[in-house]
Amino acid sequence: MAPDRAREAAAASAPTARPPPAFTTSLVSGAMSGLAVDIIFFPIDTIKTRLQSKQGFAASGAFKGIYSGLASVAVGSAPGAAIFFVTYESMKPALRRQAEAWGWRSEPAVHMLAASTAEAAACLVRVPTEVIKSRQQTAAYGTSTSTRQVLQLVLFEGGGLRALYRGYGSTIAREIPFTCIQFPLYERIKAAFAASNAREGRIPLAAPGASTEHSLPLWQAALSGSCAGAIAAAATTPLDVVKTRIMLERRRTGPSSATTAATAATSPTAAPTTSPSGVNTRLIPTLLHLIRNEGMKGCFAGIVPRTLWIGFGGAVFLGTFEAGVRLLEG
Repeated sequence: MAPDRAREAAAASAPTARPPPAFTTSLVSGAMSGLAVDIIFFPIDTIKTRLQSKQGFAASGAFKGIYSGLASVAVGSAPGAAIFFVTYESMKPALRRQAEAWGWRSEPAVHMLAASTAEAAACLVRVPTEVIKSRQQTAAYGTSTSTRQVLQLVLFEGGGLRALYRGYGSTIAREIPFTCIQFPLYERIKAAFAASNAREGRIPLAAPGASTEHSLPLWQAALSGSCAGAIAAAATTPLDVVKTRIMLERRRTGPSSATTAATAATSPTAAPTTSPSGVNTRLIPTLLHLIRNEGMKGCFAGIVPRTLWIGFGGAVFLGTFEAGVRLLEG
């Protein structure tokens, strides 16, 4: 039988494309995956953030207090991941239908658009907790400052709620390229595993556009997530450094001199330094300043812990989501 006929026959006998997970399934599975990866790999994230801070690794605390900021990220990780997967899973079929209506089929483009939209939505929850977490990880207000105190100081210094979204633009600028690499690659690796399994007779070959989540062994789904995450993490490290610098920059518009002196006394490294206009506040000036003054070493600061964290974290994050979907939907 010709290869095309064989593929058509296999596709005809394959199960119909699995509909996207139900809203509740995506919500619960996404929350589980986000919480799992953030708690397990938090120390690596702390090391990465300290390596990227402008005051340097040692001045930010080195290996001390590597769980500083865990409370804030635990609050935001579950809802952030839940929002991501609810949006991602609901966007994929909608985008496929629209693409087919236009006579245009491109699965990578569907995954890129769905993942980018999902990231923009998830960052509305994630960025405020990232700001607080980053300040605690680098001891910006001292080593004994609680999450609640950091929240109050961020709000006070930044002039209100907008301070919690400091770095939202740079986070989106990092996350969209990241997801445009990660998720098409993740889906592609899963499709390659599915095709290999079909050739060996372990599962039927899915029809084009059909989901392979339920047909793949969990270890294959997890490995797909790990490889895709590691590659995307390494490639987008310079944008991550810029995001970290912007989030850590402190703008003093409100505190009194007494508050400033007290904070400086508890954290000598916390006093802000004068930077050229736009540096550590806007994406492009910060990136250009980083390239000119710190070169490739500065641009890729923290690449090893970031790649390890997201590589192993991708296996846990996406593997836990797949496991949650199977557990809840059977």
